[in-house]
Amino acid sequence: MKPLEALLRNAARSRHKIMLSEGSALRVVQAAYDAASKGIARIGLVGDQDQIEGTFKTLGLNVIDGISLHDPARSSHRSELATLYHELRKHKGVTLGEAETAALNPHVFAALMVKAGHADGTVGGAIATTAEIVRTALQIIGPAPGNTLVSSFFLMLFCEVHHARKGAMIFADSGLVVDPNAEEMAQIALSSADSFRTLTGELPRVAMLSFSTRGSSEHHAVSKVVTATRMAKEHAPDLLIDGELQFDAAFVPDVAARKAEGSPLEGIANVFIFPNLESGNIAYKIAQRIGGATAIGPVLQGLSKPANDLSRGCTSEDILHMIAVTAAQASATS
Repeated sequence: MKPLEALLRNAARSRHKIMLSEGSALRVVQAAYDAASKGIARIGLVGDQDQIEGTFKTLGLNVIDGISLHDPARSSHRSELATLYHELRKHKGVTLGEAETAALNPHVFAALMVKAGHADGTVGGAIATTAEIVRTALQIIGPAPGNTLVSSFFLMLFCEVHHARKGAMIFADSGLVVDPNAEEMAQIALSSADSFRTLTGELPRVAMLSFSTRGSSEHHAVSKVVTATRMAKEHAPDLLIDGELQFDAAFVPDVAARKAEGSPLEGIANVFIFPNLESGNIAYKIAQRIGGATAIGPVLQGLSKPANDLSRGCTSEDILHMIAVTAAQASATS
């Protein structure tokens, strides 16, 4: 079974409720309809109800079972969510009146529905910026207990005939943390390994990437990767992880045998941790645009409940895939 088919099938088993905070957008409504009709998730569309219903008419679709409309201004949860927002933000000087206004914002409303337990995850960003989506998730949903860093990854699916190795892989951090220090890089590695296991059910094999392999170069940037690898190993002794490695030593068994003899990854890593956002972002776009990989993300990790961002250039199919990822994450955190 292809990894994307497996992801969609696993999501369908959960029947989690996922809030889409840009509920009147054409792409979002189409994705909501597809997700509900395929049983991938139950969908809550957030926004002006008249506008959402107008979008359904434009697309020639009906509001089917599995889709609910949530207009923040008309919602029966309005008072409850405003009170919750006030409790979460009063330490920052937010008044109850300001909280009531904030809860009318669709992104805030969607996140509050998740925080209050009325939904299992939220997705936005087809129109809004990454900064708004991430800030709202951090302020309302918050980090998972014991977690100090929220990071992101792209789930990369290699399923085409020309791909040298087929299957699902994770590239991290390719969307959020700009220049992690060694401790942060180690945390990204640990979170990404958990995310890979959650989304694929497979054993994570984590490569800590650099321009150096096993001391072939000396530089403070290399030292950071070496330290991060050691820290991750200390925290998770049973995790299959190695570094510092160049990409070919992590991906090609023959190269690994020459450059990194004895590596536990044996050149078949499936989780790739980049030393900074610059390299991770460039790598995923090359794999997507030149290599023909399907890239799902950026997916946030480290939150207490799932909240995910979309690219503003996303298609309805991209949104459908992110709904499935969010549902799978919800199963892991419920």
